[in-house]
Amino acid sequence: MSKERMILLGAGLALLLGAGCARACFMAGHPAATCQVSALGSGAAYGKVTFTQEDEDVLVEAEFHGLTPGKHGIHIHEHGDCDSVDGASAGGHFNPTHRQHGMAGMEDSHEGDLGNITADSSGHARLTLRDKWLKLSGDDGILGRSVIVHAFEDDLSSQPAGNSGPRIACGIISAAVR
Repeated sequence: MSKERMILLGAGLALLLGAGCARACFMAGHPAATCQVSALGSGAAYGKVTFTQEDEDVLVEAEFHGLTPGKHGIHIHEHGDCDSVDGASAGGHFNPTHRQHGMAGMEDSHEGDLGNITADSSGHARLTLRDKWLKLSGDDGILGRSVIVHAFEDDLSSQPAGNSGPRIACGIISAAVR
């Protein structure tokens, strides 16, 4: 066997093992997901969101840069598609239980509600919350869906989406290798 062929076979094996580990690590009691969020259109917002199963809750931790100062709605949307320049390809808020829009982590609010992030004068924002209604996997899980950051504050009550304005950043949620 040629040296080039051995290198290609080794690289292919490494890719297969890596993909298998991502699924196996997620399924083997280390449930976590991550989402790299990038600006839509000509925006500058970017960041990362992690979702970690901790007992009965999912811990959500987010950090963003490039935002305008102030509050911005942040939601999980139904489709893992960030291809459109306006974020419309991500669909509406993730709401498998058909609940009303509201505050994050509340039983009567839908699963896509993550509330607001508040950017400081340099455009930096962090969010930490626990939500017992989120699921990482399964039919009602968030894997393969998207996170959207909006231009304005979510009022936490307007239906169906909180009146938080245009979508300014988007990312797709995927299983994390831990």
